[in-house]
Amino acid sequence: MATLHLEKERCKSCEFCVTECPKEALSTCEDLNSGGYHYVEVEEEKCNCCGLCYVVCPDGVFEIRAQ
Repeated sequence: MATLHLEKERCKSCEFCVTECPKEALSTCEDLNSGGYHYVEVEEEKCNCCGLCYVVCPDGVFEIRAQ
C-alpha cells in the first residue's frame, strides 16, 4: 500500500492539485508555511494515491511512498 507525503514548505498555494484530485482529498490549510503561503493538506482516508497531485504540482510538494 502507498501513502502520500507532502513537503508543506515547498507549497505555493497554486491549488492545481486541489482542483485535479478526483477524490477531493486535498484542501488548502488555513495555516501558513514559512514562505507565507496557505499550504495543502491531505485527508488520508480519502486519498487513494492515484498520483495526479504529483503530476500537476509545479513545486515538487508530493511524494508517493510504498509501504
